[in-house]
Parts: sequence; structure tokens; C-alpha cells
Amino acid sequence: MVLNKDDPDLSAALLPVLRRNAPIILPCDTIYGIVGAVPGAEARIRALKGRVEYKPFLELIPDPARLADFTTQTVPAQILSYWPGPLTIIVRRKGEQGNVALRVPRDKLLTSLLTELGSPLYSTSVNVSGREFLWRIDEIVSAFENKVEIIVDGGDLPDNLPSTIVDLTASPSRLVRQGAVILPEDLFT
Repeated sequence: MVLNKDDPDLSAALLPVLRRNAPIILPCDTIYGIVGAVPGAEARIRALKGRVEYKPFLELIPDPARLADFTTQTVPAQILSYWPGPLTIIVRRKGEQGNVALRVPRDKLLTSLLTELGSPLYSTSVNVSGREFLWRIDEIVSAFENKVEIIVDGGDLPDNLPSTIVDLTASPSRLVRQGAVILPEDLFT
């Protein structure tokens, strides 16, 4: 099913799908994303993308205050000034081995969904792993309409870049992917 981003009942249609751990496709601040509830939707998203198990997905959280739920690492205020927005940070995962990639979206629909669900959402570009991300809604519908329950039509997004990704576990911090946010070079020295 394809729903319009401006549909006033959109959130009510998306929440039950997300609660069943089914992925959906929608515009995510910059580009279209496949999103699903953490941790339940992971296997289904991996199957959609053909993505190997060791490569993690970024997780969307509703606001910077929730960082403490995921890491004990201190995040510089300069980095936090880009949230909400298209900046993904990699930090050490709290209480576990490994790292987690987090982003606080600016998009009001995503923020509302995150608040209503009470848990993070996985987010990944709309594509088959290793291929370019899709930005034309007709291509997204053609490729994924029979694979996900809902696609949210926000129109074509031709000039948008994905989020910028910064690894804060490295010293100095390391730019993993240049995307929509241009960060000052002094963050990486």
C-alpha cells in the first residue's frame, strides 16, 4: 500500500505495522529509508536488502537526551548541535561489546513514531545492498511494493544526500561517510 506523506491518519496506519516488526519505507530527513522496530525488524530488513549479518543498521532515537540509554561515552556539544538532523554518530554501546550508530531525526513523522513506539527504529537506505539508493518514488514502489506493507510517498528526492556518519569511538573522530551535514575539519584532528 502506498500512502501520502501528508495523510493526516498516516501515523495511525504506520504504528501497528511497526509494532508487528514489519518494515516500512518512508522519507527520512534526507533520502528514503527502510525503517523497522529495534530489535524485532532486523531480520526482515536484512532480507529486503540482501545485507550480510555483520554490518549493523543505524538506529533512530527521538531526542539527544536518550543518548544515555545507549552509551556512557561523552558526545561533544559541537556534535550534538547538529541534532536533530542528518548526522549519524557511532559510539560505544552501553553495557555490551561493540558500537552503535545513532541519529536523531528532524522529521516530525519519524519523531512522533519514535515517541509513540517508545523504542528506536532501524533505518537504512532503500536499495539492495551494494547498489545505489533509490530516490524516485515510482522506482521505490516498483521494487518494493510487494515486499513491504506500506510505502510513504513523499515525492521524488533527487538532490538529497544520506546522513553524514562520524565515528566517535576513534581518536581523533573519523568521518565515515560525507553526507548532508558538512562538519568542521577540527573535529577530526
